[in-house]
Amino acid sequence: MNDIIREIEQEQLKESVDNFNVGDTVKVHGKIKEGNRERIQVFEGTVIKIQGGSNRTTFTVRKLSNGVGVEKTWPLHSPNVEKVEIVRTGKVRRAKLYYLRDRVGKKAKVKELVK
Repeated sequence: MNDIIREIEQEQLKESVDNFNVGDTVKVHGKIKEGNRERIQVFEGTVIKIQGGSNRTTFTVRKLSNGVGVEKTWPLHSPNVEKVEIVRTGKVRRAKLYYLRDRVGKKAKVKELVK
């Protein structure tokens, strides 16, 4: 039974997935259907968390829009996620950045990782 499920999950995985981490600023190109048309909308923000495994992996991106925090959770291997661009890499010391929800302005920024 587990082998059958594992086979189905392997078929649903994307071949090329961008390697990003928590704290990175990313642009997510997501497909949106409006009636019979389909377009791509870009959502840019900081990755707050990555969870799950194999084809169930999801990541949450947070941005400020007109002073209001907006979070979206995206499935990594979904066909609705066209691509994920890494704008800048962040220097963080924890796996989940929930503390950014309480912060506003410069305090809500994540330091950039200089390589």
